[in-house]
Amino acid sequence: MVVFDIGGVLIDWNPAYLYRKLLPDEASVEQFLSEICTPAWNEQFDAGMPFADGIAALAKSHPERADLIEAYWHRWHEMLGGEVPGTSRILERLKSAGVQMHAISNWSAETFPRARELFPFLDAFDILVVSGRERLVKPDSAIFELFLQRAGVAAGDCIFIDDNLANIAAAASLGFKTEHFDTADALERRLTAMGLLPENERTNGSEWTSMSLQSVEPSLRRR
Repeated sequence: MVVFDIGGVLIDWNPAYLYRKLLPDEASVEQFLSEICTPAWNEQFDAGMPFADGIAALAKSHPERADLIEAYWHRWHEMLGGEVPGTSRILERLKSAGVQMHAISNWSAETFPRARELFPFLDAFDILVVSGRERLVKPDSAIFELFLQRAGVAAGDCIFIDDNLANIAAAASLGFKTEHFDTADALERRLTAMGLLPENERTNGSEWTSMSLQSVEPSLRRR
């Protein structure tokens, strides 16, 4: 079976897309996102913190930046760049081939329903583990172990796909087969080599439409 990460593999999410509209230049965007609305601060939402609490605390510490901080929630959808090219079509082909598909994602429980409305392919997963709901985040091994428990499978029966090397390393340490995501073409080649995708098809357009801004291994294939 195939286990996907979502952000950076299926959906292009980047806070810079929003803050390039709100700040005068790239240097100020980089400074704001590295010093104020930092990745570590955002990870608190992925771990289950309500946006209202995190934003209120940060705005209190930086009152002169309160409007920009509040935009992180109110204009969150403007951080979405659309689908990562090609990967939703791979989902369709895996589904057609009878391959079970699951996902383990670091994502806020509050914003994930909004993403699900925008990207219908998120309904394709049989088991979907969202960090904000579970209050567990990758690369903590506990979130992978939770997935394995729910799926009722061994790690070696799964290939895990993620764009984050730390997450790949954590999954590999538990016995998952892994693919460090770069492009849909590279992923397609790996899955084809494993016998999970037919060789006579190519990943072109996706039948899933979104409202976005844009030798077989039997254990992996079984349903």
